[in-house]
Amino acid sequence: MQFANFSRSDLPSPTWLNIGYGPPGSPNIADLVTILALETVNDATFEGRSGPAMGPRLFGGHAIAQALLAASAVEDPARLPHSLHAHFLKAGSSAHPVRYVVTPLSAGRSFAVRRVDGFQGDTLIFTMTVSFHIEEQGYEHTSPAPFPLDIDAALARLEAWRASDDTSVSIPIVERLQKRPIEIVPIDPGLLFGSEGREAKTAVWMRMRETTGAEPLLQRALLSYASDMMFLRNALLPHGIRPGSDTIQAASLDHAVWFHETPDFDAWHLFATESPWAGHARGLNRGHFYDLNGRMVASVSQESLMRPKNHHRKETK
Repeated sequence: MQFANFSRSDLPSPTWLNIGYGPPGSPNIADLVTILALETVNDATFEGRSGPAMGPRLFGGHAIAQALLAASAVEDPARLPHSLHAHFLKAGSSAHPVRYVVTPLSAGRSFAVRRVDGFQGDTLIFTMTVSFHIEEQGYEHTSPAPFPLDIDAALARLEAWRASDDTSVSIPIVERLQKRPIEIVPIDPGLLFGSEGREAKTAVWMRMRETTGAEPLLQRALLSYASDMMFLRNALLPHGIRPGSDTIQAASLDHAVWFHETPDFDAWHLFATESPWAGHARGLNRGHFYDLNGRMVASVSQESLMRPKNHHRKETK
């Protein structure tokens, strides 16, 4: 399964936009559509390259997006994925490709479920189930976005923060995000990147750095990739722990996404997130994606490892 390359030629590039991301076309910006594309091994096996990561480990959102594409490659195109549930079993390497093996679990007139197992070498590092559903009509209701849908105000706050906070250019997570293909604009950058304990509730605006013109399936994969970015930060907020801190071992344990509508991830989406609980070296994170019209397009939940570091024990999940 391959996808064509697209580029954004009209994106403004003020220096404060997107937490210091390089301009469109910069070698620091990965072409997400290209790196998510899969090579077909056989009817049920696909191989995907790794992509930009926050270090030597494979980024969880990358594996989720590729596994979603692998499951969809063997599914009836009349059905689109409406949910996925992933478990990270071993730490994957960002330097090696992943082999995805798809197994059918059930198929009916309306729904079908596939399991995708991800391997690096002979090691099973990841497993995910994907449920597919035909298009149907039914009753509707939705909760409104918990924050104002005002991307211009968020951009203005980000510009002000970067101008007034000298530490903004030296925070490691900010520098690491420069190679990510997703634009991120926090509604409160001081909270997201700060080191003071705060309420475990925040939001970021997200969209593709380069336009894709992608069809519905790939749009779901792009949102899935983004849904694992900055998400476990929510459970750390009340404890004053900054992303990338060497005082804690943090990792995604499992991850679930429910697709309510087809997103257009070339446009801005608000990812409103919170953490209602943490304990026993784990934290629970949940959130919703809203488009600029206030539609809730997806919901996300994740449990993360947040183990205080003890240098006298081996750090394993």
